Amino acid sequence: MDRQQVLVIGPILPYVIAKLGERFDVVELHKEADRAGFLEREGKRFKAVACGLKGIDRETIAALPDLEIISSFGVGYDAVDVAAAAQAGVVVTNTPGVLDEEVANTALALMLMTVRELNRAENHLRAGRWAKDGPYPLTAGSLGGSVLGILGLGRIGKAIARRAEACGMKIHYHGRHEQAGVAYRYHASLTELARASDVLMAVVPGGAATHHMIDRQVLEALGPNGYLINIGRGTVVDETALIEALSKGAIRGAGLDVFENEPAVPESLVVLENTVLLPHVGSASVATRQAMGQLVVDNIVAWTDTRRAMTPVPETPQP
Repeated sequence: MDRQQVLVIGPILPYVIAKLGERFDVVELHKEADRAGFLEREGKRFKAVACGLKGIDRETIAALPDLEIISSFGVGYDAVDVAAAAQAGVVVTNTPGVLDEEVANTALALMLMTVRELNRAENHLRAGRWAKDGPYPLTAGSLGGSVLGILGLGRIGKAIARRAEACGMKIHYHGRHEQAGVAYRYHASLTELARASDVLMAVVPGGAATHHMIDRQVLEALGPNGYLINIGRGTVVDETALIEALSKGAIRGAGLDVFENEPAVPESLVVLENTVLLPHVGSASVATRQAMGQLVVDNIVAWTDTRRAMTPVPETPQP
């Protein structure tokens, strides 16, 4: 019996290609010289798509008339045209859960580096200034006793909160609604949360609903002693307003793992000393990325065998 074919829209982790190849015939669309021509000729062959962080657009979904499932690599799936998929009756899955702890660890490290200025202290030593000029100056920021405001108290947000509590921080949060059974203080507006916080941590996905949620008004509410940490999506923050706030001292510092136009990071942001900038490495360990890749594969296998995906996104419910 012929094996089912899976279309991979990449680039994607080689682990995913290898694991899919154990069960399916895999075609990598990004390796086709004439992508549009290939889809026009061969689009009907594919019932399943695995896609990387660049996602899949409406036109590609339309070119796959028998498509049933899109298995997306990553928790965020804003690069997938979910509305087009739902309209076509296609299930979309993502990879939640398996990366929560790794991202939370990175978030804690990024917050510590930013508030305690650990990157600048290291540079002080490496440049020979400790011996020449004396100790690195005392940092104004400290975690113990301060308030961490979390924008997006989902699985990752809660994992960050647990780590922050161990550092002696008080947890406040904002989301679409107050969560039952959560003891942390809820704020009905993001501006209120920012005003109450010493550190504002963004843990929300991208997309139209969260675009530039953290704008000039929110940064002003955070204030000159406040810090912004973004471990979610770069589009959540108005980058122009953030650069202005950092340059003028409207906030004290920022730690960013994500940016508006990755991998392009504005030079006006790079040159600021009151920042810690990471190249989107929140979940970037071999073990975690392989776990994410395995879930991409498992969703396609589960759908093929049982017509039930393991982690469907809510916008495209299973039949």
